[in-house]
Amino acid sequence: MAIRVLHVGLGPIGVGVVRQCAERKGFKIVGAVDLDPAKVGKDLGEVAEVGRVLKVTVHDKLGAAIKAGKPDVVVLCTSSSLEEVLPQLADILKHKLPIVSTTEELAYPWYSNKRLAKKVDALAKKARVAVLGTGVNPGFCMDALPITLTGVCERVDRIRVERIQDASVRRLPFQQKIGAGLTPEQFQEQVDNGSVRHVGLTESVAMIADAMGWKLDRITDEIGPKIAARATRSPFLSVARGQVAGIVQTGVGYRHDEPLITLHMEAYLGAPESYDAVTVTGSPDLQMKIDGGVHGDVATASITVNSIPKILEARPGLQTMRSMVIPSYYGGEKA
Repeated sequence: MAIRVLHVGLGPIGVGVVRQCAERKGFKIVGAVDLDPAKVGKDLGEVAEVGRVLKVTVHDKLGAAIKAGKPDVVVLCTSSSLEEVLPQLADILKHKLPIVSTTEELAYPWYSNKRLAKKVDALAKKARVAVLGTGVNPGFCMDALPITLTGVCERVDRIRVERIQDASVRRLPFQQKIGAGLTPEQFQEQVDNGSVRHVGLTESVAMIADAMGWKLDRITDEIGPKIAARATRSPFLSVARGQVAGIVQTGVGYRHDEPLITLHMEAYLGAPESYDAVTVTGSPDLQMKIDGGVHGDVATASITVNSIPKILEARPGLQTMRSMVIPSYYGGEKA
């Protein structure tokens, strides 16, 4: 029996999830919700550009979509901010439906957003369903992956994760989020107001620390610009020499002023090499590198889709990639 899925939020990641669900036998799309007037009333197949009619009309009201579609699960792809999506989560949970979300601050909110985490957890338990925040980062590359690697260690002293990306192949909203095309002064202004940053490093550091049983004194999250040494461009924008090509951001978890966890990411137009790397210092020492890196947009949609069957089996409450069964590819075909 195919899993009946309702999609809320049809931005670039949301439609990426739609496309995967539309192509896999294990899922049946039964509804879609978005507030964009240009999408409301249209067939979801047209909005998501899947190449065929899906016979699902995009609604602007959640209740109407749930009533019409009778979903088993809701996929929520609307905002990075837990505070912003909290009303949406509460509305869905009133209907007693499990949720998989790409909200970065929901990935591990027990450190920075403990009050909101407790509220979501209580609402989910009352509804007797599970809620999960996931994605490629946070959700995999800089937290679930290094945590899993330490399963073969008898001792772990330090963990360092590096994620280097050529952002020219990413979607326009991502390129804007990393400040590509800004002057250094504009970049700093937008860092100061919170509009330029990668959301999730603090959540990932906290997840790793809790998995290791480390009580941290503090977590830092430092952001700087990657200045273009020469002109570069993407399909969406151009960057002149001296402008900002992207972001350099490092999250560090300290105990007794010693950096135990370091998460370093660089995402900028024209990066000569993309890769994801994990170094575990301990016994044994471990080093892992994924040449070419994990494609952010494809991987975010994929881990979201692959987590759907797992959330249906999870115990009620707010779950994380640390508490969930590790997701694997799910096509819906029986073994």
